[in-house]
Amino acid sequence: MKRRASIPGRINIIGEHTDYSGGCSLAFASQHRLVLEAQFVEAGYRGEPTVVALWEEAGGPPAHLEVTSSIPIGKGMSSSAALCLSIVLCVHGRSIGKQAACEEAQRLEHVVLGTPCGLLDQMTMMHSLEGRCVLIDFSTKTTTTISRPSDWIFKLVDSGIHRTLNSKDYRTTSTNETKRLHVESENQRVKEAMNSDSETLGKLLNETHESLETIGVSTPEVDALVASLQSTKGVLGARMMGGGFGGMILVLVENESILPDYETLTPSRPGFVEELL
Repeated sequence: MKRRASIPGRINIIGEHTDYSGGCSLAFASQHRLVLEAQFVEAGYRGEPTVVALWEEAGGPPAHLEVTSSIPIGKGMSSSAALCLSIVLCVHGRSIGKQAACEEAQRLEHVVLGTPCGLLDQMTMMHSLEGRCVLIDFSTKTTTTISRPSDWIFKLVDSGIHRTLNSKDYRTTSTNETKRLHVESENQRVKEAMNSDSETLGKLLNETHESLETIGVSTPEVDALVASLQSTKGVLGARMMGGGFGGMILVLVENESILPDYETLTPSRPGFVEELL
């Protein structure tokens, strides 16, 4: 038997560093995908060492494991969460529910990869719908899908800085009070974003980046690039995206002709698994 899992990348519009504090986020699944093919065999394991380690921790039977991915590694698009989810779906098939898969993938990331992540990545990847955004409430672990306004046009700009979250304090190094203020203000920005036009959303994205600076997850190089993008004609807002310390910058533009060298993001279908003969 062979199983194939396909998992999208994660684009977080707003609501950064709130998932492990019971906050909320507004996100969507990107067109970038990671695919794991698991060929079940009678004995032995074959694949990249990290993939095999995740597979064994998840209780997977003997298998040959092959991964292909268009999700950039170390760029704030959650390639590690996608890998962990693909493992879970291929081990369990369709017998596991979406939220249970998210939480098992989170456990694998904690135990094997050493990243103390929240559930933003996994829940976005599993609960999003094609062409739509997903509002996630981490206090209740519930989701609501919403339409993406046609004037919300996003692009990604690579900062050129590769970061490894398990070598950083993912939950930030700032004081508890600073973290609390960030989460409270960020949750409010998520609420405001829900009914905002593109100009208002752009201002909210800029405010988010300023707030992320206060909790110590950005870098001077990223800050300079964000500031340059924010001042570019046709750019409505820009912010660092993901855990921090580098990676991608999310940019909201007036139309697709702005920053023509960069691909427009398209909300994709959620993660899924299929069985092959």
